[in-house]
Amino acid sequence: MSTIFGKRALVTGGSRGIGLAYAEALSAQGCSVVINHFKDGAKASAECRRLTNMAPCYEIDADVGEPAAAREMVQRAASLLGGLDIVISNAGICRFTPFLEISEEIWSRHVEVNLSGAFRVSQEAAWLMVAAGGGGRIVMTTSVGAFRSNSGQTHYCSTKGGLNLLMQGMALELAPHQITVNAIAPGWIHTDINDAASRDSDAVASWLKAHCPAGRLGRPDDVKEALLFLVSRDASYVTGSTLSVDGGWNAQL
Repeated sequence: MSTIFGKRALVTGGSRGIGLAYAEALSAQGCSVVINHFKDGAKASAECRRLTNMAPCYEIDADVGEPAAAREMVQRAASLLGGLDIVISNAGICRFTPFLEISEEIWSRHVEVNLSGAFRVSQEAAWLMVAAGGGGRIVMTTSVGAFRSNSGQTHYCSTKGGLNLLMQGMALELAPHQITVNAIAPGWIHTDINDAASRDSDAVASWLKAHCPAGRLGRPDDVKEALLFLVSRDASYVTGSTLSVDGGWNAQL
């Protein structure tokens, strides 16, 4: 196992799903972790109590879709941990809506959380990392939807595509500060959020046949290992890259 870059980590959207898998992976490597969530206090507190058995864990309730709240949350996380070495911008929403029915509210909320929220969290963290002078690791959760769109997800995929370009631009400008910026693009990962759909054997079998050469749904452990590589010291020459964890979904026409 590669050596993790630093021991102080923030994970946005960390109380459930892929974000929780990231928090678990970092805690298991001895990182002190701040789990950011929005109005999920009971779950976040329970997970923090569990993860504290491995390393200190804290939770902060903040809406990354609100500019001031997002930036204040990063500052609070850095204060709790004594700085930030690793930041995982994972918080996101996806409200399936046909294109002709996307309202201004739905469009704006997806942009604010998925794209603008990631910008604010990452910029605030980068300012701290640059000031500290020790480098850092920033990883964003995008999606296979960053590369091609899907019916009912035009607004979501648009934000994920923008997030991919945000990541690349940040990587270019932060490289002189020894801060790497990369992305993980998951496919269908079986988590508690999509548990009912993931257990629908007929629907899953049909989807796997059409979309997934690997022949199975993704598991949280699949994204954990991807994350641990990108935040390792051995990944110092990897920046501006997207690591797809999708069982080959995006490799197909």
